[in-house]
Amino acid sequence: MTAAAGQDRGEDLADDLDHEQYDDENVGGGIGLAAWQLIGGAIGLLAALVLTVEKIATLRDPNYVPSCSIDEVLSCGSIMSSDQAELLGFPNPLLGLIGFPMVMMVGAAALAGFYPPRWYRWAVLAGMSVALVFVHWLIWVSLYEVGALCPYCMVVWAVMAPLWWYTLLDTVDLPRLRRFHAPVLIAWYLVVAALVFFRFQEHWTSLF
Repeated sequence: MTAAAGQDRGEDLADDLDHEQYDDENVGGGIGLAAWQLIGGAIGLLAALVLTVEKIATLRDPNYVPSCSIDEVLSCGSIMSSDQAELLGFPNPLLGLIGFPMVMMVGAAALAGFYPPRWYRWAVLAGMSVALVFVHWLIWVSLYEVGALCPYCMVVWAVMAPLWWYTLLDTVDLPRLRRFHAPVLIAWYLVVAALVFFRFQEHWTSLF
C-alpha cells in the first residue's frame, strides 16, 4: 500500500467515525435535530407569515387592529409601528420568511439521508447564531424600549432557542453540556419568562 493510499484510507476511516458519532452520540443531533429543524422551522415560518399578513393589513388600513393586539401589553400593533420593527429598512418578519424555510430545508435534507460535512454544519450554526442574537435584541426592544409584547414574536423566540442550542451541540464537541442539555434550555426559558413577568408585573397582577 502506498503512502497516498494509506492517507486516503485514514481520512475515510476518520470520516466514518465522525459519521457514526453524528448519528449515534450527539444529543439532539442526527434524526432528532433534523426533525426539530423541520418542525421548528415550520412553526417559525407560520408565525412570520402571520406577522407579515398583519403588517400588510396595517399598511392598507391605518385603523386596522392586528389579531394579536389584545391589550396594552400584548400588542402587536405597538411593535409593528415602532422604528425597530424595520431594522434593515423592511419589516422584520420578512427575515423569517427567508430564514425559516432555509432551516426546514436543512432538516429535510438530513431526514432524506444527506450527511453534512463539518463546514456545512458550522455554516448552519453561524446562521443560527446570527438569528439568535437578533432574537435577543428583539426581546430587549420589546421589554425595555417599546414596552409591549407580540405573541407571534414570542413564538419565534421560543423556537429559535432550541434550534440554536441543539445545532450548537451537534456541531461543537461539548460533552459536559450535552449531559445537561435540557436543564440549560429550560433555564433560558425561565430567565426570559422571569424578565417578561417582572417587566409587566403590575399588568399581570391586575388580571387576577
